[in-house]
This record gives sequence, C-alpha cells and structure tokens, in this order.
Amino acid sequence: MALLVTFLLGIANFVLHKAVLDSRHPLLGSLAGFFHLLGGRAGLGIEFAILLGTLIVVAQGAAIWAWFYAGYTAVNALSAWLILGGKV
Repeated sequence: MALLVTFLLGIANFVLHKAVLDSRHPLLGSLAGFFHLLGGRAGLGIEFAILLGTLIVVAQGAAIWAWFYAGYTAVNALSAWLILGGKV
C-alpha cells in the first residue's frame, strides 16, 4: 500500500512541477543555471530520481520513507500554490 501511495504522490509532484514550469513565473528566472538546462526539464529528472529512490527504499520495506515523501509532496504543493496563486 505504501508503494502505491508513494507512486501516486510522485505523479502529483510531476504535475505540480510541470505546472510551475509552464507558468513562466519571474521567480524561475532567478534559479541557478543548472535548473534552466533542457528548458527546465533537468528539474524533472531530479524529481524522477527522488521518486525512484523513494520507491526502491519503500519496496525494500522501509515504509517510513513514504511518510517523508508525503511531507516532501506537501512542501511542493505549498510552493506551487504560492507561485501559481501569485502570492510570491
């Protein structure tokens, strides 16, 4: 069950990340040059690496990492809400 929840949270993280990239918010221009590689898709690669690592650890029985990933997703959701809602 923890594996499925982690996977679904990963999908949510990708959707949030893509929405922020598509917003072309001025804040994105102030990020380090690495994040501008491939039109911002380098960040999606990092997102994938985080998800993959978490899925591997959770599949090995360390379900506590699903909770950590849920916290990570909550922070991403808050950040996306602030950026997309024009709060920053």
